[in-house]
Amino acid sequence: MTGRSPSRKFLMLGAVIAGSGVAAGAFGAHALKEILDAPMLQVFEIATRYLMYHAFGLCVVSWAIDRYPAQGLQKSGWLFLVGMLLFSGSLYGVSLAGIRWLGAVTPVGGLAFIIGWLLLGWGVWREKQGEA
Repeated sequence: MTGRSPSRKFLMLGAVIAGSGVAAGAFGAHALKEILDAPMLQVFEIATRYLMYHAFGLCVVSWAIDRYPAQGLQKSGWLFLVGMLLFSGSLYGVSLAGIRWLGAVTPVGGLAFIIGWLLLGWGVWREKQGEA
């Protein structure tokens, strides 16, 4: 990924992760329906839903970086990626491998998502005000 602008990196990652999210959703709906019990299937679906939300969030970050080049915008993209790894990754581990202690990691990923969204809004607002 060297030589690419941050906005292109985030757009590329967002697209690849969204594609992976579609594949995970199909896997959950077809293959896992017969394997996982209902509560664990729901955990898997939550992981996939938030993965998709934040894949699209990365695409928004890419657009915002090109339009409002504030430093906080790149940080929001990285926080979305960390959140996907910790939030969705931990829920996948709980649902697919039964590693229950990973559930303790999930809120840290959720916090990364929240901070990422706040930084995105703040970065756009500051840039619009001419402060960034």
